[in-house]
Amino acid sequence: MKALKIFVILIFVSQLSMAQTTNGPIIKFDKQSYNFGEITQGAKAEVDFIFTNTGNEPLILSNVRSSCGCTVPKWTNEPVKPGEQGKITVKYDSNRIGSFSKQITVSSNANNGDVILLITGKVNPKPTEAIPYTKTDASGTPIAQ
Repeated sequence: MKALKIFVILIFVSQLSMAQTTNGPIIKFDKQSYNFGEITQGAKAEVDFIFTNTGNEPLILSNVRSSCGCTVPKWTNEPVKPGEQGKITVKYDSNRIGSFSKQITVSSNANNGDVILLITGKVNPKPTEAIPYTKTDASGTPIAQ
């Protein structure tokens, strides 16, 4: 039992020291998901995902792709230096009524690999415009109320 404890401690220390000596870029997001809540059809549905390069080499985003054409990402194209931030702006087409859950895959040269971002929400239809009711006489002339 004592040997097992020592073995576990050695593995932990070994992994800890490896994590501290990792070279290269590392991508860290301020958030990895965003819920728009309930929005009205046609409303602006756009969110920024801010990331930081916490590594020690420049970070380069090679591709940012969404799970469908209704979600369009735009991202920082320049290398992000260690300690600096970049941004991915995700825009959802809110003309589609109903609940949605879309993934955005971020590919880069980061040591921590691809990152999945998620947007969710529900689009409610625009309210129908009601024409005010006015009483009219037989000729169509409005009657004062």
